[in-house]
Amino acid sequence: MSIPTTRTNAPANVSIDSAKCSGCGQCVSVCKDFGLEIVDNKVVVSNKALFGCIACGHCMMVCPTGVIAVEGRTLSPVQLFELPDKSQVPSYESLLAMLQRRRSIREFKDVPVKKEIVDKILEAAQTAPTGLPPSDVHVLVLENRKQVRSFAEDFSGYLKGVRWMSSNLLLALARPFMGKANNEMMHDFVKPVFDIYVDDMDKGNNWINYDAPVAMYFYGSPYSDPADPIIAATYAMLAGEALGLGTCMLGAMHPFIQHGKKARLFRERWGIKYASREGLVVIFGYSNVHYRQGVKRTFADIHRVN
Repeated sequence: MSIPTTRTNAPANVSIDSAKCSGCGQCVSVCKDFGLEIVDNKVVVSNKALFGCIACGHCMMVCPTGVIAVEGRTLSPVQLFELPDKSQVPSYESLLAMLQRRRSIREFKDVPVKKEIVDKILEAAQTAPTGLPPSDVHVLVLENRKQVRSFAEDFSGYLKGVRWMSSNLLLALARPFMGKANNEMMHDFVKPVFDIYVDDMDKGNNWINYDAPVAMYFYGSPYSDPADPIIAATYAMLAGEALGLGTCMLGAMHPFIQHGKKARLFRERWGIKYASREGLVVIFGYSNVHYRQGVKRTFADIHRVN
């Protein structure tokens, strides 16, 4: 049995056309499962594999003579494609310029985003690397303002039912167990979030997802690497920017819908299949504001080891 995901728990099968193998060994060098070895100048499947083939496909993709085929774990040779030419790749300067121009947009024109654009964003996001293939990232796509608004209203109604979690009494009782940082976060962020998400929605103001024309919620499963949905969401955000959309990452919704019966019922209503350690919402639309300048951001620390 190979490493399990929600999509498969079996290893992939590796087949080799030995007669055409040149014995170059490139496939052996890229297989980090130690699943291949060279015997008598030909590549063969090894009996020393750590997990069994996880279907990363690297051996197929690097083989100069095309003698390796990997089948299983959602992978097949028919999915191979020729890499785009290097001339199509943006320069560092072009990439940096796009990153510098990107702002977190929460004010959108009342212009729908076409389905073809949404599909392109998803196509780009699916190229994101994962901890282990196949990807266990799941995406909830809200493709118009009506769906986005409905999600926000339902989320606000759900928060009303669990608002006791931000009560002063509960926070006071939990304070000795939370630690300084968590306590400050609860008082200075979580409690105000409850207030604005619930009270302002009742007034018609949607600060949850800003009535964006499109929203995507990226989340994982109990098996997935916690970083996977965050990386996929980042790819989606950058794809949206490249397609001329304003984008914004919203992290506050995800933690509220992970635990308890009411959270489970909310997830089920929206087809969210799993609770997930990490998750992120990205909103998209045509910006209704024009930024003329940017600001230089910094990390908290960069430590270079001598």
